[in-house]
Amino acid sequence: MGDTYYTLKLPAEGIYKEKMSKFLAFAHPVYTVEEAKAVIARYQKEYFDARHVCWAYMIGTQRDTFMSNDNGEPSGTAGKPILGQINSFNLTNIVICVVRYFGGIKLGTSGLIVAYREAAREAITAGEIIECHEMAEVTFTFPYLAMNDVMRLVKNCDAQIVAQIFDNTCTMTLSTRMDNEPVLRSRLADIDGVTF
Repeated sequence: MGDTYYTLKLPAEGIYKEKMSKFLAFAHPVYTVEEAKAVIARYQKEYFDARHVCWAYMIGTQRDTFMSNDNGEPSGTAGKPILGQINSFNLTNIVICVVRYFGGIKLGTSGLIVAYREAAREAITAGEIIECHEMAEVTFTFPYLAMNDVMRLVKNCDAQIVAQIFDNTCTMTLSTRMDNEPVLRSRLADIDGVTF
């Protein structure tokens, strides 16, 4: 379905070593650019003594908000390979930071690309990838007399009650998968007295 996306359930870590350089990778589920930037800032502060803290993030169910940064490594050798792994696993709502401690031996452009890619992959595979669904909320009012019809519909459709107020005129908010919203609205509209 179009409302399905994949992300990590919890933060995860990976490590990759190459020619005495250490690449520590940290993958975090995030839901906004601000959250991603806060995670990046935290690792930049925590690993202030590292040579580089490179990163990439992907945000949004449509996977249309993304950015990567080489943080002083040669252009395209760090951020892009990290972002490439996010794309390879078809993930979103994730930020990955890779901290490099230089071991004294230069890795070259291709060596750096491999190292950052593998470190990011290690962090992703260490975590649990989960399937999520973009949700939509539908708020509507209905007369108390329509309560049985509304509750029967809620029970038989894939929706959860988020809020409800029962009075002469009742108000309810339902949460459902984005793809199910038009069908839910249509079925609710068939009940006498329901208004949106």
